[in-house]
Amino acid sequence: MRVAYADPPYPGRAYMYKERQEVDHEELIAKLRTFDGWALSSSSSALRMLLPMCPERVRVMAWVKPFASWKPGVNPAYAWEPILVVPARKRGRELPTVRDWVSVNITLKKGLAGAKPREFCMWLFEALGMLPGDEFHDLFPGTGIVTKCHEQWANPPTQESLELRGSGHRDLEKNDG
Repeated sequence: MRVAYADPPYPGRAYMYKERQEVDHEELIAKLRTFDGWALSSSSSALRMLLPMCPERVRVMAWVKPFASWKPGVNPAYAWEPILVVPARKRGRELPTVRDWVSVNITLKKGLAGAKPREFCMWLFEALGMLPGDEFHDLFPGTGIVTKCHEQWANPPTQESLELRGSGHRDLEKNDG
């Protein structure tokens, strides 16, 4: 299966990034629809614009942020983000049920506003119904953390590599950056 994730500058927020160019979300969603499964991160204020562009089977899931960035004059605070998800496949009954939300703190000092935490990424792959052999496309790689997490998720450590780590082979350790 071909699966994609898009975490572009959210509508009206391109000024926060180096490129400062707004993303054509209609074009982006059309591109996402060519994949077997996909997810799009956005803001709660953009849902009204985005949902009419999505297929009926899209799910609105949530990244809840117990620790979020508080902005002066913004009350209530933006402490959750919608993730529009079209799973690549259904999860079987033999697999643990995935919640339609994840509660994880924001990242700090990762080099780019909005960098996703590792726990978010691992939840996302499960919510997408992915399997390790699926082809994954990170359409807005930013810091590269989502792609790095996918590599870790799709290639879990073997018993042998864990034993080597325990014996002092530091070159095998992975860093979430």
